[in-house]
Amino acid sequence: MRDYIIKRLAFMLITLLAITMTSYAMMRLAPGDPVRSQLVGAGADQGLRSQDRDRSRIEEMLRQKYHLDKPIPVGYAHWLKGVVTRLDFGTSIVYDRGAPVTRIILERLPVTLRLNLWSLLVVYLLAVPIGIYSAVRRQHWTERLLSLGLFLLYSLPSFWVGLLLLLFFASDRFLDIFPVTGLEPPAAATWGRSTWEILGLRARHYVLPVVCLSYGGLAGLSRYARAGLLEVISQDYIRTARAKGVSEARVILVHALRNGLIPLITLFAGLLPGLVAGSVIVEYIFSIEGMGSLAIQALGSRDYPLMMAIFTMGSFLTLVGILLSDLCYALVDPRIHYD
Repeated sequence: MRDYIIKRLAFMLITLLAITMTSYAMMRLAPGDPVRSQLVGAGADQGLRSQDRDRSRIEEMLRQKYHLDKPIPVGYAHWLKGVVTRLDFGTSIVYDRGAPVTRIILERLPVTLRLNLWSLLVVYLLAVPIGIYSAVRRQHWTERLLSLGLFLLYSLPSFWVGLLLLLFFASDRFLDIFPVTGLEPPAAATWGRSTWEILGLRARHYVLPVVCLSYGGLAGLSRYARAGLLEVISQDYIRTARAKGVSEARVILVHALRNGLIPLITLFAGLLPGLVAGSVIVEYIFSIEGMGSLAIQALGSRDYPLMMAIFTMGSFLTLVGILLSDLCYALVDPRIHYD
């Protein structure tokens, strides 16, 4: 097992280098100039448009600072050196007037983590029992009705569902129950309230975004759980356990469920990057200042350091998720080993 993990870590390092190198080259080759975009914004405040000489000098200084005046391999080498030696992703070109990229991400990351962790908890707490029920009660009319409902949920686009949720549950036209934007109540709304009342106000802000972020994963994950369990309960050792007089609940929850979880473990590889990357559509609809909206802003302004930090973080978490899912196979199924 130790040799396997060492080999996988070495392979992850090589893969991560290839991903970051390709990402950096593609960003540099893409159309758009972040330095000129920054100078146009600054010119509106500082009158740089009328000072062509000063503007050219500042533009050259910025290109040297971000190594945009050098060839792509040299610029990538400078970026990689800062990340490896100091864990420094540089400073933003456009966002917040040159703020450190690490600080910008740390400000947005907790918001996305809280939102996606609640969504993930809701999905698994509901999807696994629904999958078990669908497998046990297959061909029953209730299971068919449940499957139809799940397929309908899976087919609904998230932006449409988000707008409907706002219309029906956060609008004066119907039920004005939940807040429209953000994940935190205004400071004035928490004055003079108890801790439980403040927690209730915060919970109301999470309801609609979590629902919008969870329904698609709930529908898909429950079908994976059903398919995995159906494959297991038709095998010989399940029939043997039933022939020995083991209760049906123990057969399903102890003997079958453990091996039926393997498809869900496979899906685990995509969960970690999703927790950090966030949902662009949901964050946009509900005006949530998270990683998803930050990635869109960085992409639109060609903010190379910020984009590289987000790409690197997402790629690293994807590789870690794949490794963890492979290791979990051996924990769930004793027949799988890496010796």
